[in-house]
Amino acid sequence: MTATTTAPLAGTPARTTRQPSARLRAWATRAPLLPALVFMIAVTQLPFVATLVISFFDWNALYPKARHFTGLDNYHQVLTYADLRHSVWTTVLLTVAVVLASLVLGLVLALLLDRRFPGRGAVRTLLIAPFLVVPVAAALLWKHVLYNPEYGLFNGLLHYVGGPQPDWISNTPLLAVEASLVWQWTPFMMLILLAGLQSRDQQQIEAARVDGAGDWQIFVHLTLPHLRRYLELGALLGSIYIVQNFDAVFTITSGGLGTANLPYTVYQSFYQAHENGLASAAGVLVVIGSIVIATFALRVVSSLFREEVSRA
Repeated sequence: MTATTTAPLAGTPARTTRQPSARLRAWATRAPLLPALVFMIAVTQLPFVATLVISFFDWNALYPKARHFTGLDNYHQVLTYADLRHSVWTTVLLTVAVVLASLVLGLVLALLLDRRFPGRGAVRTLLIAPFLVVPVAAALLWKHVLYNPEYGLFNGLLHYVGGPQPDWISNTPLLAVEASLVWQWTPFMMLILLAGLQSRDQQQIEAARVDGAGDWQIFVHLTLPHLRRYLELGALLGSIYIVQNFDAVFTITSGGLGTANLPYTVYQSFYQAHENGLASAAGVLVVIGSIVIATFALRVVSSLFREEVSRA
C-alpha cells in the first residue's frame, strides 16, 4: 500500500492563513476599555471644557441675556479682588498648616507602630479609623461633639478642671477647621510613612548599631533620607485634597470669620451671587493648581517605583 499526496494544481494559488495585524490586535485588546474612556470624557472633560468657556464670559444667571465675552477679566478679578484674593491666601494657609501638622503627627505614629508591642494590630486599626469617616460626618462631629461651647467635650473637660469655657469656633475659626482636617488626614500620612519605614534595609540599620550609632543618629542619617520620597508623596497627595476641601469649611464655619477658601468662594459666587463666569474662573484656577500638584505627585510615585524595581 503506497501513500499518495495531493499537490495543488498548476496555476492555482496556494491557500494561506491570514494572521491579524498588530494594530488590529491592539485595538481588540483596548476595545473593552473604550466605554469607560467615553464615560470618563463625558463626565469629566466635557464639563471642564464648558466651565473653561464660561469663565471667559461676564455671565450672571439672573440676567442671562446680558452675558458677553470678557476675556481674562474674570481671572484678573479673582486674583485682584480683595475677598477672592483673601480666599486664595486662606487656601494656601490652610493647606500648608494641615499638611505639615499631619506629616509630623503621622511620622510620630508611624515610628511608634513600627515597633512591636502587644495589641499593635488593634491600635493600628483604631488610628486608621478617622480617615475612613465621611468628611461631612467628621466635620459635624468636631462642630457639635467637640467644639460646642455648651455641651462639647472640650469645654466639658475644661469645666471638670475648673478652666474657661471658650467658644472654639468663634475665637479660633481657622484653627478649628485645621484641627478637624489634621485629625482626619494624619492616619493617611501615617500609612504612607509606615510603609516607608517597613521598606528600610534592616541589614544597614543593624550594621549602624554595631558601629555604635544610637537611635537618634539612625533616625537622622538613615531613616529620614529613606523617607524623603514618602514624605514628598504624602505632602503632595494631601495638598491635592486640602486645596479642594469644601466640607469642613462649609460645615464648621459656613465660610465665615475669614475661613472662606477658594472652593467655598466658588460655591458662594455660583449659588449665592449667581456669577457663573466668576465662579467658573475660580474653579479653573483650583483645577490648574490641583493638576500642578498632581503632576509632582505622579513624578514622586514613579521615582518610588523605579527605586523599588532597582532594589529588587
